[in-house]
Amino acid sequence: MRIDLHAHSTASDGTDAPAELVRNAAGAGLDVVALTDHDTVGGYAEATAALRELTVPLTLVTGAELSCRIDGISMHMLAYLFDPQEPELYRERELVRDDRVPRARAMVAKLQELGVPVTWERVAAIAGDGSVGRPHIATAMVELGVVPTVSDAFTDDWLTNAGRAYVPKHELDPFDAVRLVKGAGGVTVFAHPGAHTRGETVPESVIAELASAGLDGIEVDHVDHDAPTRARLRAFAAETGLLATGSSDYHGSRKTCRLGDCVTDPEVYREIARRATGAVPISAV
Repeated sequence: MRIDLHAHSTASDGTDAPAELVRNAAGAGLDVVALTDHDTVGGYAEATAALRELTVPLTLVTGAELSCRIDGISMHMLAYLFDPQEPELYRERELVRDDRVPRARAMVAKLQELGVPVTWERVAAIAGDGSVGRPHIATAMVELGVVPTVSDAFTDDWLTNAGRAYVPKHELDPFDAVRLVKGAGGVTVFAHPGAHTRGETVPESVIAELASAGLDGIEVDHVDHDAPTRARLRAFAAETGLLATGSSDYHGSRKTCRLGDCVTDPEVYREIARRATGAVPISAV
């Protein structure tokens, strides 16, 4: 089985519509794909409808990537198979989503102060109906020729957490995120915990505390983790009893990674599905 548990659509900052993402996952030979847009479940209905039209086997795992922060460090929590209507988690997702627009506007204003002629109107058009975020701003910067690629906008000169144009947004405490997702019947996995190029990372001592508080796993095989980092995280997962997942973190044409570039062991996937009580994976055929 080829299982990719981290992919984004136009419901947040990917470039594939949810239906297109499902079709592309089938075309890439995946057996399982997770839709994990940032702080939203807006792509679920379209992705599920597209899944029903497939003539090849594919399973969809519904999820989201929740924005979190602890001790001033930004981190992302993958949440799988939770009940999207559970009131407390729904309320927190809405708080994060509501803060995305004023935050993006403030980042545009900072870029303008730095001499970059980016406009909010263009960023909003790029985001469309999706949850606006830094990749949409980065895309506008690429269009203007300020940086050659979206990834090049994520430096301290521009959009990293320490960048000149960075503005923080409302983010969950990760311990609260674990509690809320568990309360909604879901499963939690800390996304790309060793991605040092994205900024400061959460210490392993904190991840161990999260494990004690109910965190289910960590994303080990990821394009932003080199071989030594993967080996260290895999050993850490074994020591702390965490599941070790692998995923592409696919964003369509916005990033160079492709669906299935990193995958999850079938036994780990089955354990995630077993632990979930808020929703079940959806199969095409």
